[in-house]
Parts: sequence; C-alpha cells; structure tokens
Amino acid sequence: MSTAYMEAALLLAGILFMLGLISVLIRRNIIFMLISVEIMLNAAGLAFIVAGTRWVQPDGQIMFIFILTMAAAEVSVGLALILQIYHQLKTLNSDAANVMKG
Repeated sequence: MSTAYMEAALLLAGILFMLGLISVLIRRNIIFMLISVEIMLNAAGLAFIVAGTRWVQPDGQIMFIFILTMAAAEVSVGLALILQIYHQLKTLNSDAANVMKG
C-alpha cells in the first residue's frame, strides 16, 4: 500500500471518528447517539485495517473482527436499554433520562 493511500485512508478514519464524536456530543436522541458510537467504532476498525495492511500483518484484520464483535454486543445491550427507557419515559431524549433514580 502506497503512502498516499494510507494517508488518505487514515484521514478518512479520523474524519469519521470526529463526525461520530461530534454527533454523540451534540445529539440528544439516544438512537442517534448509538449510531454515532457505531460510526466511531467503524472508524477505529478502518484505522486498524490500514495499519495492518501497511505492515503486511493480519493483526489489523483480527482487531477489526474484535471491534465488530464488540459493536454487535454494544448494539444489543444498547437497544435493550433504549427500549426500557422508552417504555418507562415515553421519550428517547437523553436529557429525560436524568430523572431516573437508581
């Protein structure tokens, strides 16, 4: 992989990660926040793939599989929590979840 392609791919991963981070910080809807976290995880996976390709090692692909597994677990737990919050509060606004006492 040439240096120009590697730089472009890492720049893309950085842009995707920043878009996901900004979206998590700005959005109040819990579903959009969950999607933003998924974008951030995919950006990290892209960076691992690029690094693994650069050094001709399968480590980047192995880490990407771990990231995909973690993302699937995060989505399943996150959606279950979202359903519970919506069932109790009748809204998906993250600010409304502040009233929950534990």
